[in-house]
Amino acid sequence: MLTYTPPSLHLHLHLHLHVHRYPHSTTISSSLHHHPNHPTTTAPDPVLRIHNSKTTSFLHHRQPATTTTNETKIPPQEYENDHHHHRDSEGKPKTPPHILPPQEKQNILEMSLVTKRGPQFPGSIYANSLPSLQSVIQTQNEGDEDDEEVMIRRALDIRRKVTAEVFKAAMKKGKFGITYSTNLVNRLPDFIDHVMIEAAALKRSPEFKDSTFNLRAKLVIDHSNVVPLIRWLKHNNLSYPKIAKLICMSKGNLDSIRRLVEWLKTVYVKGEFLGATLLKSGDDILHRRLEELDEIVDYLESNGVRRDWIGFVISRCPRLLSYSMEEVKTRVDFYLNMGMNENDFGTMVFDYPGVLGYFTLEEMNQKVNYLKEFGLSTEDVGKLLAFRPQLMGCSIEERWKPLVKYLYYLGISRDGMRRMLTIKPMIFCFNFETTIAPKVQFFRDIGVREDAIGNMLVKFPPLLTYSLHKKIRPVIYLMTKAGVTEKDIGKVIALGPELLGCNIAKTLEVNVKYFLSLGIRVRQLGEMIGDFPKLLRYKVDLLYPKYQYLRRTMVRPLQDVIEFPRFFSYSLEERIIPRHKIMVENRVNFKLRYMLACTDEEFNQRVADKVERRRRFESGRMDDTVSDSQMAEGTLGKTASSSLSS
Repeated sequence: MLTYTPPSLHLHLHLHLHVHRYPHSTTISSSLHHHPNHPTTTAPDPVLRIHNSKTTSFLHHRQPATTTTNETKIPPQEYENDHHHHRDSEGKPKTPPHILPPQEKQNILEMSLVTKRGPQFPGSIYANSLPSLQSVIQTQNEGDEDDEEVMIRRALDIRRKVTAEVFKAAMKKGKFGITYSTNLVNRLPDFIDHVMIEAAALKRSPEFKDSTFNLRAKLVIDHSNVVPLIRWLKHNNLSYPKIAKLICMSKGNLDSIRRLVEWLKTVYVKGEFLGATLLKSGDDILHRRLEELDEIVDYLESNGVRRDWIGFVISRCPRLLSYSMEEVKTRVDFYLNMGMNENDFGTMVFDYPGVLGYFTLEEMNQKVNYLKEFGLSTEDVGKLLAFRPQLMGCSIEERWKPLVKYLYYLGISRDGMRRMLTIKPMIFCFNFETTIAPKVQFFRDIGVREDAIGNMLVKFPPLLTYSLHKKIRPVIYLMTKAGVTEKDIGKVIALGPELLGCNIAKTLEVNVKYFLSLGIRVRQLGEMIGDFPKLLRYKVDLLYPKYQYLRRTMVRPLQDVIEFPRFFSYSLEERIIPRHKIMVENRVNFKLRYMLACTDEEFNQRVADKVERRRRFESGRMDDTVSDSQMAEGTLGKTASSSLSS
């Protein structure tokens, strides 16, 4: 039972804690030693206290039964059996096995494996020495293999952390910042494992048998030259995620990275694209021979891809380097067999390098066959792809078929689609829901008739490539300022969709100002544009000579131009001046509409008819003059004879 001790005797007391494990009861007792006034008690061999209160509370927590103040009586036979069980063969008492909680085991592992141990205060657990790892890994039940495996895994995790710290120290020695080193190491799990394995393998060597793990890991890192390689890759504009991925891809063969980067520089791959090119060239790119890559480059150069284009092509299509020479030849022949020459093939690959490496041969054949359904021959498809190779990057199901269905809805036939495809193939690369449909709806809103929209798109396919907010709306706004009414704006766009392709500042605004400077009113200019929308497309340099000839040589009023604005569409040297000379020579005059809007045969016939009518008119007038003179002479004769007779 527990004995009370006066406070004055605390300095002379040693508290001994005994834990006796019995099937049914547990006794916790204390004893006093080296005090003459206290009766001596007989007790089993005490276990001196070597731990602090943390272990004591742990032992209290491990008791299977509730402890009382009264000491439980233990039968002598049971005590002897238990006392004999806890002694070894020499009769000395055994040390009872100490079961550590998982967190305590984790702390011991970390303290045993980390590079630097944390500071410990006097009186803390394991202040002088640590238990061996073998005693930590062993469990109370020898058959508990799961717990042992968990501890081994934890030990490996700690070794990884130690290796990572050694790697960070090497990075710090190489003048790298803490943040950069930490971010890079966190992305190098495979290389950290490689260093850890190599460092463990060095222990088999007699030279490093007694060396520490930290020393061996440092030697592996220094021997791999990974820190100078990281510095070199960073100098070549590679970010730390790309550097980490490259190092993991090398599988320990870091020299292959430097070798391949130097080769990419020889084919003019720019530094900013080196990392992306290496990462997207396939997992085996670091293990390919440079002779194979040189063979691919030479073959492309022999088929029209210029040497200084190779770097651009490879940086935009790195997958090309992962193909074998036979695969590259098959892909090149696919396009050359469609009638392309070397120049067309070279410019096509330069414009869109993905056309050579991003798609399977089956996909390429399907797209070519679909384009032939519009009535194009194989050679026409070859010319089309040479002009717009981005078509090969479009999906048939997701891009082309929905667009074709929409164009049929607008009333465009297959021939119209073929015209749109050949004139502006980029239309078939657009998403019609986000690019084409909003523009068509805008044309409906401004008054373009439904049956005229399809014809307008076929007449001028580039219309669908213009920005709705930056190009189309400003042009229409300008035309309304030029006098075109809202009623006529739809008709103007339907008749002259080319107006939407004109430069606003350099063409449209200049023309509007020029016509207004001639004395034409805004309302009259709007009527002229409604009758002839192309009026605003001509350059002022071409309009000025025609207007000067009209006013000074032909001596025509401004009203003639207002009534017939198409006058500015005819050639001054080939149409206006020759016909004006014919009219002057024949002393005839026509309105500008009848003078210019006809063929030469029709014009000559009109001149002949006009001359004939004038001749008839003049001859009829002469006959009337002769008859009048004869009547006058007869009257005078009669008067004279009558006077003579008288």
